[in-house]
Amino acid sequence: MKKTDSVKGEVTMVNNISKPINLRKVHIDDPFWKSEMELVRNEVIPYQWKAINDEVEGAEPSYAMRNFKVAGKITARRKELGAAYKEVIWPTDVFRPVPEEGKELEDKFYGFLFQDTDFSKWIEAVGYSLTQHPDPELEKTADEAIDIVCAAQQENGYLDTYYIINDMSKIFTHLKDHHELYCLGHLTEGAVAYYEATGKDKLLNAARRFADYVYSRFGTEEGKIHGFPGHEISEMALVRLYEVTGDPKYLELSKYFIDARGQKPYYFDIEHPDEAKKHGDKEWYHYYQAHKPVREQDEAVGHAVRAVYLYSGMADVARLTGDEELYAACERLWDSAVNKKMYITGGIGSTNIGEAFTYNYDLPNDLAYTESCASVGLVFFARRMLQMNVDSKYANAMERALYNTVLAGMALDGKSFFYVNPLEVRPEACYRDERKNHVKPVRQKWFPCACCPPNIARLLSSVAAYAYTESDDTLFMHLYVGGTVEKEYENASVLWKIESDVLGSGKLRIVCEDVKEKAGADKEETIAVRIPDWCDSYDLNAGGCKHELKKGYEYITGVFKKGDVIEITFAKKVRIMEASSRVFEDHGKVAVTYGPFVYCIEEKDNGKDLHMVSVTTDAAKAKFEKTIIEGNEITKILLPGKREKEKAESLYSVYKEPEYEDVTLELIPYYTWANRGEGEMRVWINR
Repeated sequence: MKKTDSVKGEVTMVNNISKPINLRKVHIDDPFWKSEMELVRNEVIPYQWKAINDEVEGAEPSYAMRNFKVAGKITARRKELGAAYKEVIWPTDVFRPVPEEGKELEDKFYGFLFQDTDFSKWIEAVGYSLTQHPDPELEKTADEAIDIVCAAQQENGYLDTYYIINDMSKIFTHLKDHHELYCLGHLTEGAVAYYEATGKDKLLNAARRFADYVYSRFGTEEGKIHGFPGHEISEMALVRLYEVTGDPKYLELSKYFIDARGQKPYYFDIEHPDEAKKHGDKEWYHYYQAHKPVREQDEAVGHAVRAVYLYSGMADVARLTGDEELYAACERLWDSAVNKKMYITGGIGSTNIGEAFTYNYDLPNDLAYTESCASVGLVFFARRMLQMNVDSKYANAMERALYNTVLAGMALDGKSFFYVNPLEVRPEACYRDERKNHVKPVRQKWFPCACCPPNIARLLSSVAAYAYTESDDTLFMHLYVGGTVEKEYENASVLWKIESDVLGSGKLRIVCEDVKEKAGADKEETIAVRIPDWCDSYDLNAGGCKHELKKGYEYITGVFKKGDVIEITFAKKVRIMEASSRVFEDHGKVAVTYGPFVYCIEEKDNGKDLHMVSVTTDAAKAKFEKTIIEGNEITKILLPGKREKEKAESLYSVYKEPEYEDVTLELIPYYTWANRGEGEMRVWINR
């Protein structure tokens, strides 16, 4: 059948439609995603634990766990000696204190001032991993790490080692750049994940105490700090804390941070008077999304990761408070980020200057920044929009970011990572052109600012929470992740078995494995399945149930019995894509997609000087070939093309018609590039 919605138009009011499925109700056995999750469990989480304990040879130290241990010693001494304790003061104007070469480490803070979050993101990934694969040894290690972290907490609840070690009198005096509230956010995310996985609340209670202290210090009341986070994430994290504890002050604090942002006089001007002299009456602080109140914002600007973290928090607050004006701002910002500033790979943030968005349709391929964390954040934002408005446009973008930029951020063996995800690479330029120093032709083992590897780990470990959300009467399938899902409907408990070969044959089989009806139940159950934007038609066998297409989802409704089967086959074919004529970098070029995957050409298969090749625009000529890359079976696409013959060696010459030779271009999924050594790569190919 063709995709024709029976209901059109935008949502006109805010609805709290669905929530993520409880990860303990899902068991993933999908070959593709199980493999990715096992990579995280077996490679990334252990490696990250070594990294945050400074045990990775050749990698710059994190100092994260060391800082917690030093802070714990100081906290114990403060408690023991009370007023007799003599504070040792260290500078708080250094963004990344490092040890003096050749000298022993002192009991001071080292690393980036947000280094605490290395632990927080690790414990979050651990929590998600434990829901799918119980591991007593890993849990024991995590519990011991939590003991170290909690020992550093102050009696008032404050928990940020940079200031605990350096100078507690300076807390909350540099919100613009010093990340205390960012550290609160990541600590909270990790604490909630670990609590939901294990039922252990020690870290959750520590996060609550820190949040309680922040609540006591921030707000509109006289005597409180009227500021907000420079680097967002606490907004969305506080909502998670509210949802798991039911304490309304955390939602109130999140809403306050969102409401305060961008108000004049600018809080960052008050905090830094010299900054005010730079801009006068001009809008300022775009980098921080603090240039104007969030409800007035209509363009995605500034640091891309901060932006999508903020937008995720805005969506959460809009959903829970029914704030239609805030929801409308989320819609505008979604449209700006996705429809005017997103790469075909789901990457966002096109410039390395400020790791930021630029202007509409500015999407350079060889200079692209597209930080892995930004696409992770886009997935967060998409899921939260889906919770209010079940529209496939959000899940389509979520899928694109996840299957392309996010997966490309980690090598197929899970042992190296990309921070930056370009769409065109010429290795010589990476080494010899300073404008492209941020682009790496091969993945790196680790980073001094190691936000991307753990962000990838925590997302991949919790992919089920993005694949499935639920309301009382409906299970929503946004991504086709195979496994079992236990859904508690109002009238019955249904165990769904999802058999997904969507990445292969395009087939999806949904089996009702078990039903436990509740007393007096007479209602129907619904499962809503997204119809992806990469298929033009599909075959649906609803097993005799009624079904209706709404906003890109097939709602299949019935009184399900054990053994009932729903089958969907999505028509998969190679698609030759072009960019808007407004994207001048892609003029005269095409990209190739197949299912959710964007494809690229690499030097390994097609030789050097990829700018000299062109590809057919006739997708019907595509052929497929299986190949092995780093132990993974990959589907290559073969397409006819041409290679322009090299002309005279002189720098300039009189124009002559070019000569071509016929070639067969071999394309691989973008997420698999740079797994076979260093070489050129292109997503957009001359046509």
